[in-house]
Amino acid sequence: MPGTDDASGDLPVTGSLVVPAAAQSWRFSRSSGPGGQGVNTADSRVELSVRPLDLPGLTDPQRARLASRLGSRLVDGVLTVAASEHRQQLRNRQAARERLAAVLRAALAPPAPARRRTKPTRGSQERRISAKKQRGQLKKQRRNWD
Repeated sequence: MPGTDDASGDLPVTGSLVVPAAAQSWRFSRSSGPGGQGVNTADSRVELSVRPLDLPGLTDPQRARLASRLGSRLVDGVLTVAASEHRQQLRNRQAARERLAAVLRAALAPPAPARRRTKPTRGSQERRISAKKQRGQLKKQRRNWD
């Protein structure tokens, strides 16, 4: 496994899923924003593209979960993540890798268990009814003012 500061190589996503370096496609362009004279010459903006449905080591349920959760972000089956917040290309590459791993991790997360409906306790019901009765008594007292 490469070091954490490495901006190339395999990208570990979860314990069982690793995006191989061969599956990652990089594109560089000029970034907008401040940067002085070098902003017009340095290609510091980074786009990282991956075909998530073709990654090795995915089970069929994981593949289906990725397809459903990332469907709106996929263009011809390709997921693209851009990073341009740093002035150095290397830091933008690291940011893009972290962002891609986070997106894939969130899409692969199992769905939350369904909420079990619970019944209000007898004490909470009684407190609610007594509060309503007190409020009604207060309003009733206001009516009979002479």
